Amino acid sequence: MNQPLAERIRPKTLDDYISQEHLVGPKGALTQQIRKGIIPSLVFWGPPGTGKTTLANIIAKESQRPFFTLSAISAGVKDVREVIDKAKRNDGLFTSKNPILFIDEIHRFSKSQQDSLLGAVEKGWVTLIGATTENPSFEVIPALLSRCQVYILNPFGKTDLESLLNRAMQEDEYISEKQIDLKETEALLRLSGGDARKLLNIFELVVNSEEGEVIEVTDELVLGKIQKNTVLYDKTGEQHYDIISAFIKSVRGSDPNAAVYWLARMIEGGEDVSFIARRMVILASEDIGNANPTALVMANSTFQAVNTIGYPEARIILSQCAVYLATSPKSNASYMAIKKAQQLVRQTGDLSVPLHIRNAPTKLMKELGYGENYQYAHDHENNFVASEFLPKEIEGTMLFEPGDSSREKAQRDFLKSRWKEKYGY
Repeated sequence: MNQPLAERIRPKTLDDYISQEHLVGPKGALTQQIRKGIIPSLVFWGPPGTGKTTLANIIAKESQRPFFTLSAISAGVKDVREVIDKAKRNDGLFTSKNPILFIDEIHRFSKSQQDSLLGAVEKGWVTLIGATTENPSFEVIPALLSRCQVYILNPFGKTDLESLLNRAMQEDEYISEKQIDLKETEALLRLSGGDARKLLNIFELVVNSEEGEVIEVTDELVLGKIQKNTVLYDKTGEQHYDIISAFIKSVRGSDPNAAVYWLARMIEGGEDVSFIARRMVILASEDIGNANPTALVMANSTFQAVNTIGYPEARIILSQCAVYLATSPKSNASYMAIKKAQQLVRQTGDLSVPLHIRNAPTKLMKELGYGENYQYAHDHENNFVASEFLPKEIEGTMLFEPGDSSREKAQRDFLKSRWKEKYGY
């Protein structure tokens, strides 16, 4: 029994395939194509354990095509070219019956490796099926992606996972010999995270570790055998970007409960403490700003503290800061102001600095009028004098609009007392 359970009960036909109804169900997007053997080049995108490799094997078998497989972890350009040469030598197997080249984890291929596939795919020497857990928009070169159809595989649902467990108990030559009472499945399903391979591996481990005439599988038994659930989190992949996005949006949305949940997901996944803290510093300015200026001070202090302390204690500081930011009043006024200002600069180009606010360190500059008629604000009442500080072409352009927080209302009142006539505050 050298093969793991997931490999032993891998489906061989489309009728045995469980899940992905949207692709291979009765009305699935791929069902009729597979039945007719008309297969375009494909990229299967989905989490681990969702049946990407299995589906590629079934497609090759049902369409009666030669099947070549490479792993992007170990294969290089030379390996790709050797397989393509083999495919070209299969006389009579071109057009609708050309060989299938399956590349697992295609996102790990470099640009040059992906480039080496282009000619074979374009000329029809092979039908490419790539499998990836990462967003192909980022990981597959555009020239290759444009020649492939992308299909998304979803994590297995509860019903599908339970069907897999029942199949294992009924059909596997080793598991079916045991008398198993599957009393509870919640722990198995939760620990699997929708990954069929992981589910079957855990189930096999639990069953094989128990002795007795009848093996009662309960949540308590499963959790006792599996000490720690491995969190699905790839620090260099899409999970990295999806979860930090969820975290930032939760803080911006003033939900401390969601914020600390997504923070915990990152911490449990081993995310870099500096990355989390750095994003909170940005958020403190972008989404809170002058509605609560202390937020930036808090976030910056957090960044310095967690880099000094590190895990595991840094999680406490990160949590404190996340909750503080989530419960702070929000404003993106400063962020919007700089966006508008940059857009204006791109539209108007390098406008000249008005002479009266130019620096005049030399005699020639003074003779040319640099700094002439500049009025020093502190020489006037309330340390203010109405003057012009923008280039002539864009005089009176209002770029900063205070928000509605109490602090920003005070800012608006201040600006109104100085600039109401010019900017309309």
